[in-house]
Amino acid sequence: MDYGHELVFGTFLTPAVEHPDRVIALAQLTEQVGLDLVTFQDHPYQPRLLDSWTLLSVVAAQTQRVKVATNVANLPLRQPVVLARSVATLDLISGGRVELGLGAGGFLDAVAANAGPRLTTGQSITALEEAIAIIREVWTPEGGGIRLPGKHYTVAGAKRGPQPAHEVEIWLGAYKPRMLAVTGRLADGWLPSSGYAGPDQLTSMNKIIDEAAVEAGRDPASVRRLYNVSGRFDGRGGGFLQGPEELWIDQLADLTLDEGMSTYILASDNPEDIRRFAEVAAGVREAVEAARSGAVVSAPAEPTIRGGGFTVVPTPPPAVRRSAVQLLDESDRPTGPALDPERTYTPYQLSSGQHLIDVHDHLRAELEQIRDLVEQVAAGSIGVGQARSHINTMTMRQNNWTLGTYCESYCRLVTTHHSLEDASLFPHLRRADPALVPVVDRLEQEHRVIHDVLEGVDKALVALVDGSGGIDGLRAAVDLLDDTLLSHLSYEERELVEPLARLGVV
Repeated sequence: MDYGHELVFGTFLTPAVEHPDRVIALAQLTEQVGLDLVTFQDHPYQPRLLDSWTLLSVVAAQTQRVKVATNVANLPLRQPVVLARSVATLDLISGGRVELGLGAGGFLDAVAANAGPRLTTGQSITALEEAIAIIREVWTPEGGGIRLPGKHYTVAGAKRGPQPAHEVEIWLGAYKPRMLAVTGRLADGWLPSSGYAGPDQLTSMNKIIDEAAVEAGRDPASVRRLYNVSGRFDGRGGGFLQGPEELWIDQLADLTLDEGMSTYILASDNPEDIRRFAEVAAGVREAVEAARSGAVVSAPAEPTIRGGGFTVVPTPPPAVRRSAVQLLDESDRPTGPALDPERTYTPYQLSSGQHLIDVHDHLRAELEQIRDLVEQVAAGSIGVGQARSHINTMTMRQNNWTLGTYCESYCRLVTTHHSLEDASLFPHLRRADPALVPVVDRLEQEHRVIHDVLEGVDKALVALVDGSGGIDGLRAAVDLLDDTLLSHLSYEERELVEPLARLGVV
């Protein structure tokens, strides 16, 4: 059954406590490649995982468009009134970008071991039903004090609010008949995982949800069908999501049209999987739109581009230097293998190099924002206090209210980008083509130089805000960053866009 919902695609990232910067970078990558949603599991009894609500707040602050959600929130350790207000608060701060994935709490012993209630499975479902009613009442601004007596949660005169910025949806993680029926009666969405509910099980599960919705006087189509999915882009085919992008597109389009699934959330921490999933998303949207409109879509053979016509153009370095200090000797930079004029490239291969340029363009644009703001402060057109308000409208949408902390955010963005390259991209290129080793070694050396420059800018901005430094010191630090970072980005593009097309990324 095709319920007709708009298609949504997102990521299900592991909130590993060992690498918080990488987790945030993957969330930012989710947005950069055009996906719609970032989600995290919520297991508050597990110290190896970052706290989900703290993490969601940071991700919302460091993105502009992508929605965030728990996948799913552990209700027994998230008191419903407090949870409702946490969701509403973040929704207000983020401009309506929060949804609530909610679960009854599957690991009941772990919940009890961490001072939560010791419930049976049946009791936890009853508690979930009570909590949904409480959460919705908290979000409803009219009606006086909330009074809901229950077996597990009793609210006796609680005040309402805050009201979220938009109508937050509640998605339930459900598999057994009773929970599926609760989903049909009370929830806005159903959020299973393919590892626990395979594609062949969706029809029977959807039927239970639909019947419960009808019995409750609801339209079954009002319940969004989401799906956590995992797979491999290994090119071999066979099985669910085990093959190239074309197989993923066909299978997910079929699930949309036949089973009504409309939100697909990729469980992967691999940056390349996330990029390829964005291409899958575009293909599924096209296939579903064509099917719904009755159009016939043919799949043309992917064109190839010969080496002599390599179409990804690196960004040249700045023509004019701003600083008298030069930290990078550009004359001794190694070069990689020459372009093979006979080699062919598919558009997908070319997209890897173009993605590097797109990420760099984002860094360049943010650096230009900093420069513009500094010059406005220097010219006296705005004061530091006004600048705080201006910063909040910039593309990074940070909730940082001083120039110093904004710089810290930008420095972290650059540093995280470089850390991802050092940890995954550069080792891959070294293994794949030994001729690239001198280039990669030099790029890593330049990362360390840029790190020191970023620290200098951060100190200069903080000094400006606290009054211990002046605008001239800030301008000099930004000039040095401008020269050093832009030169490095240009060099990296010149040497890596073709190898990325030829060797791929991991």
